[in-house]
Amino acid sequence: MVMKHYPPEFKADAVALYESRPEATIRFVAADLGVNPETLRNWVRAAGASRPRGRRAEAPAGPPAPLEALVNRFHFVADHQRRHGVKRLCSILGIARSSCYYWRRTAADRAGRQAADARLAARIRAVHRESDSTYGAPRITAELRETSGEPVNHKRVARIMRACGIEGVRLRRRHRTTVPDPAAAKAPDLIGRNFTAESLNTKYVGDITYLPIDGGKFCYLATVIDLASRRLAGWAIADHMRTELVTDALAAAVRTRGSIAGVIMHTDHGAQYTSRAFAEACRSAGVRRSMSAVGSSADNALAESFNASFKRETLQGRKSWPDERQARLDAFRWLHRYNTRRRHSRLGHHSPNTYEAAFEAPTTTLASAA
Repeated sequence: MVMKHYPPEFKADAVALYESRPEATIRFVAADLGVNPETLRNWVRAAGASRPRGRRAEAPAGPPAPLEALVNRFHFVADHQRRHGVKRLCSILGIARSSCYYWRRTAADRAGRQAADARLAARIRAVHRESDSTYGAPRITAELRETSGEPVNHKRVARIMRACGIEGVRLRRRHRTTVPDPAAAKAPDLIGRNFTAESLNTKYVGDITYLPIDGGKFCYLATVIDLASRRLAGWAIADHMRTELVTDALAAAVRTRGSIAGVIMHTDHGAQYTSRAFAEACRSAGVRRSMSAVGSSADNALAESFNASFKRETLQGRKSWPDERQARLDAFRWLHRYNTRRRHSRLGHHSPNTYEAAFEAPTTTLASAA
């Protein structure tokens, strides 16, 4: 599902993102955002944008192979066997002659496997780099299978990644932003920890997470996620946690879907979600509110998981962003990439947009799409 009408804020953020990434082409940035490259090029021209020229970083060299010491002994025997003899050299070096002879017989096959592994390692590095160094073995395997059309064993991918020192981004500790209002009216739990949906645009979850900025400052991100496709239907970023943050995210979901009348909107008991303003926004949109138990993160686990992925893949081990502008740009890029390109394990390693396209097509199944 591709956005047809882009608001001015989206265009401005897209241009700013392109300006901030001198190493990336227009086509690459456009693919991240799910827009046509020529469309982005026109926005850049209209804005008169420019950026410094950059250079791609070289891929780091992998660590030596675990059997390097033994292989060095085999090489030593091969290089000096005419002068000293295989038997004597193997005895001195502490290796079996049969192992040495086997190593020599299988040299051609081994060279072929090493060359194939080297080619695959280059492809793995490219996929890993394009994912902002966030993908682990399962998502890289899915990407390789789809782009090459060839079967790639995930264990082989994992082995080569270990040998090359390539890792995905791992989970960071969460920091809660829920501040309940004891006096506010509550809504019943209509989800019951069942974070699935049979149809698109029927059940959503919403939450707020924080974006730490250097100097002890914060921005805040509110999200609205479709439970059927895990698509981020609406989101908003602000330097405050007032109710407008969550009503803006809800309004963005309405713009994305056209209508969300009749859907269930599940949230925690944060004061923003129990406020009269949010209740009125839900009534105006025809939304039925649902709330988790007080103090139970498991009752809004999907939103919590989304926030954790967002944090670890944008911060990548850092404690904070240097300034608000960089935090907003990184968030803007990741959130759009999440819908258009990031592979989701619960969707058969499809992106939410790809999953929805298959979901809505009457003659196409997700199995065939895989």
